[in-house]
Amino acid sequence: MKKHILFQAVLFILAFGFLYHKAIIQLVSDWSTDPNFSHGFLIPLVSLYMIWHRQHIIREIPVRPSVNGIYIILLGMLVHIAGNVGSELFLMRFSMIITLAGVIIYYWGMSMFNALIVPVCYLIMMIPIPAIIWSKVAFPLQLFAAKISSEAISMIGIPVFREGNILHLSNTSLEVIDACSGIRSLTSLLALTGAFAFLTSLNMWKKWVLFISAIPIAVAVNVVRLTITGAMAAWVGPETAHGFLHDISGMIIFGTALILVYLLFICLTKIAQR
Repeated sequence: MKKHILFQAVLFILAFGFLYHKAIIQLVSDWSTDPNFSHGFLIPLVSLYMIWHRQHIIREIPVRPSVNGIYIILLGMLVHIAGNVGSELFLMRFSMIITLAGVIIYYWGMSMFNALIVPVCYLIMMIPIPAIIWSKVAFPLQLFAAKISSEAISMIGIPVFREGNILHLSNTSLEVIDACSGIRSLTSLLALTGAFAFLTSLNMWKKWVLFISAIPIAVAVNVVRLTITGAMAAWVGPETAHGFLHDISGMIIFGTALILVYLLFICLTKIAQR
């Protein structure tokens, strides 16, 4: 029986690798070259850890293979074909998750899939967002961050004139580019907070509150970073807005965002205890 299961597992891995090897290679390449999605390397590992974390629950679920999994697998194949024909990488990559869901349902049943649905859906975090969607999110974030940070800079007594996503100071001009929009830290923080929320013992609605809190926290800390950068550029010199100090401030601000998420977790835990 075990040899039969092992043979099926090996056969599935080989078939999956043959079908998706091009999409997987390109996906790894994107993780390596695009800093916006470098966290993709960690997503499969975190997903596996989620499954391991719930192994005591998974072991108790009866194995009831369902033929409905075949239909899900076929849907995944159709999405893959559509993405291949249209040269749409996102569809080709997303079809991997659909196919994986179908395989779980076919071999282990719906009960098992329901237990694994979060780790499976979490894999979406590893897929780079299509450029057209990325731009529609990033640019409004750029304008919002520029607007709020310019107001904050004015409040601390530094003259500033905002022109779109450009902040004009007395001694320099700062452009809030795509990398400064906060969307990079937002995607990374969502990925980390999603995993953290799943692993906590909070009830479902508190898990969702913790997960969604990553959005306002990421936006807020990015505004703080831009405000500090503008202040340093005005008080110390334009060179502080670039290079090492600029990079290290990003790491510090992201660490601050993680601390804020953890503080919210503590608050939600206290509420649950009461």
